[in-house]
Amino acid sequence: MTLQTVILAAGMGSRLGRALPKPLTELSDGRTIMQQQHENIRAAFGSDARITAVVGYRAETIIEAFPHVNYVHNERYDETNTSKSLLRALNVTGKSGVLWMNGDVVFDPRILGRAIEFIERDQSFVTVNTSKVSDEEVKYTVTAEGFINELSKTVKGGLGEAVGINYISSANKKAFIRQLQRVEDQDYFERGLELAIAEDGLLLEPMDVSDLYAVEVDFAEDLERANLFV
Repeated sequence: MTLQTVILAAGMGSRLGRALPKPLTELSDGRTIMQQQHENIRAAFGSDARITAVVGYRAETIIEAFPHVNYVHNERYDETNTSKSLLRALNVTGKSGVLWMNGDVVFDPRILGRAIEFIERDQSFVTVNTSKVSDEEVKYTVTAEGFINELSKTVKGGLGEAVGINYISSANKKAFIRQLQRVEDQDYFERGLELAIAEDGLLLEPMDVSDLYAVEVDFAEDLERANLFV
């Protein structure tokens, strides 16, 4: 089965202070953030992997840069958050499981290699980094069995940070879509995962990539840090 992958690239990325959408930010090796994401996906899953990008702010610039992938438009990109962008993408990806990532993540390609084992057994997961826990990032706790319990920016006593690369299994997808439909417009997609855990019995594994690099580029200093790795 062809792997469905989604890149969330609808936001304005105003904190970085660039005119172009954040995924088109150029890295020190000459690639854009989105280009390295495409290359990492192809390297791990081959040319058959189906890439769908959710676009909004200056959508035409992303489409022009990557004309050979699929696009979903979030026309309300300035009024909604990642929950509603992801919802649009999940609704066009059929019944199969979906790997998705935030469009501002610069990451080690070996992360997706590590994800293959989870995807092959169709196990929902969230990629995490346990080496740091910042107040402004999405944090998590786990149950006694080791599955994700809480997942948000307001988690107290978090064990680490969510990296922004995730997978929802075919078995869990319907419930997750239903929860994304009911969350608030300004909620992150993590709120839908939390509700699916609490109400639908979603078993969401943390996939630890603390030994590999993954940088969500929100500010100029994040971009500087990402450029140390590429």
